[in-house]
Amino acid sequence: MGVVNVTPDSFSDGGRWYTPGAAVAHGLTLLDEGADLLDVGGESTRPGARRVPVADELARVLPVVEALVGRGAKVSVDTTRARVAQAAVDRGAVLVNDVSGGLADAEMADVVARTGVAYVAMHWRGHADVMDDLADYDDVVTDVRRELAARVAVLRAAGVRDDQVVLDPGLGFAKPGASNWPLLARLPELVADGFPVLVGASRKRFLGHLLEGPDGTVAPPLARDHATAAVSALAAQAGAWCLRVHDVRPTVDAVRVAAAWQAARAGAPDDDLAVDEDAARDPAQAVVAEHGGAGTNEVTPRRAHR
Repeated sequence: MGVVNVTPDSFSDGGRWYTPGAAVAHGLTLLDEGADLLDVGGESTRPGARRVPVADELARVLPVVEALVGRGAKVSVDTTRARVAQAAVDRGAVLVNDVSGGLADAEMADVVARTGVAYVAMHWRGHADVMDDLADYDDVVTDVRRELAARVAVLRAAGVRDDQVVLDPGLGFAKPGASNWPLLARLPELVADGFPVLVGASRKRFLGHLLEGPDGTVAPPLARDHATAAVSALAAQAGAWCLRVHDVRPTVDAVRVAAAWQAARAGAPDDDLAVDEDAARDPAQAVVAEHGGAGTNEVTPRRAHR
């Protein structure tokens, strides 16, 4: 999943793709580099960010979604608002990526149920301006799994099918640096809960702290891409369904390495490694294959779960 931030204040790219034309061009570049899904967002969720008016979010997101769908892309909309989700799905988005897991807007579950769109429910405890104050855990993996299960229960009650749901542990959201590593190291436990899992580690703060210099300077976002690719390879090997990244090509290569490694460990003959090219290319590849023309609202993420 390639990230297309249509915002002036993203932590990762500082507004480089803020205009619709720049955002669409960037999305097409990410497709050329191997992205299977493009995640278009119009509201920054960087630590400390303030909400933007819904009208502004719609104005940022919808032209980009529509243009990318028109170019044949499979598009996800990154939003916590039911109104934005509905409008994006109406314009052809096949997945809603909600960092709040439905907690930010009580109407989101109804939109997901009514449209049948695939839905990423991320672990979340509060908006970006307060999330750093909500990072108290007994055991972060157990707590995240329990809180995600509660979101699944709410979605089911609203009529959302299990095969629409993808879970995301919410790396960096209400989680100080050290809390993110157990979520990655124990990712198979989350995978074992039976839902496809999306991992969004790309350029996050905890990687910046890991890579800090001898003087304690935290590595800036653009210096975290090699570490992101390493996380991508390990997460793919641990069973992640999809990897959300800013720099696509290194993660595509990392996933290919992980798939070839797994195939060899399983005893596949050398000749079979090339045959597994589609699986090695990206864990979300089966989702893309499931869809016909651009603009369909149908997606079955569970079928892509490996």
